[in-house]
Amino acid sequence: MRPRHLSALLCLLVAAAVLFCGCTGTEEPQTPVPPAPGDSVQVKIFHAGSLTGPFEKVKAELEAEHPGVTVLLEPAGSVDCVKKITENGKPADVLASADYALIPEMMMPEHADWYVTFAKNRMVLAYSSESKYADEITAENWYEILDRDGVRWGFSDPNADPCGYRAPMVIQLAEEYYGDDTIFETLVSAHSNIAVTEEDGVYTIHASDPKPDGATLTIRPKSVELVQMVQAGGLDYAWEYRSVAVQNDLQFIELPEEIDLSAVEFADTYATVQTEAKEGDGTTLYVGSPIVFGLTVPEIAEHPDLGIAFAEMLISTTGQEILIADGQPPIIPADGYGNVPDVLKPLVEMKG
Repeated sequence: MRPRHLSALLCLLVAAAVLFCGCTGTEEPQTPVPPAPGDSVQVKIFHAGSLTGPFEKVKAELEAEHPGVTVLLEPAGSVDCVKKITENGKPADVLASADYALIPEMMMPEHADWYVTFAKNRMVLAYSSESKYADEITAENWYEILDRDGVRWGFSDPNADPCGYRAPMVIQLAEEYYGDDTIFETLVSAHSNIAVTEEDGVYTIHASDPKPDGATLTIRPKSVELVQMVQAGGLDYAWEYRSVAVQNDLQFIELPEEIDLSAVEFADTYATVQTEAKEGDGTTLYVGSPIVFGLTVPEIAEHPDLGIAFAEMLISTTGQEILIADGQPPIIPADGYGNVPDVLKPLVEMKG
């Protein structure tokens, strides 16, 4: 048989095999392939610490639906979660951030080509019944309570965690709302290396080297670490997301929408504050905006199909009910950006 006839025969055999399989070999699987009996697949989720509560429940649902799959949750500050992928090359099947903007700004297009926004939140001041002046604090006097002798309070690291760069924004916004231009200096600058400057009506909070005094003001890498300190009596008050306070049975002060970063209607007001934080050898600016959580499956994912399955469950009715129960309003439907996988498109509203 001449070579060209042999090549033709091979082509026919390959075509027959493709027809028999019902696929071209280049199509993305629409549903995860289950592990073989006895095998176990580990799905890694890098996520904001504030998502631990609802993600534990989504994890349980996914593992029940996919026998042989184990979901490993790895909480951290959202900035640190992203850097594990972009700077350290650590594989993750899902990246979920408390600030969706970190995905397009730090991951796209090299490390991800799509994301969805799936939930909102608001900043609150959390405390316990044992906190000093717990019976006096209100949405009108909280900044006076924090300034009283012996009161200990804290927020998370502005260089690692969105909750950390949002907390000083709220405090700065409070000056205009309450008509007191000493609030930030009294509460923050007097107890740390964090300063604020103003130019053309925009306030920049310089927090790249915070150095809290540790006596009045405490800063920890993740906001959820402060929860344990409040519960143990080591802190009286901590800046948290409302969902975190709800999940941990903490009392909390709900602040006016003008300052709590929860309302799209006040986006222009929020944008008058920004936090300067470390980025590599330099700094970056996080501009005040409504709190929106985002998720993607990174390019480096080892099990992207299962990462997509996790995302699908999170933005489905099941995930929405979990978020609501945990005090975090879901975005219904989730908003999709970029090259969103086909399996997710029926669940999202494409925005770009």
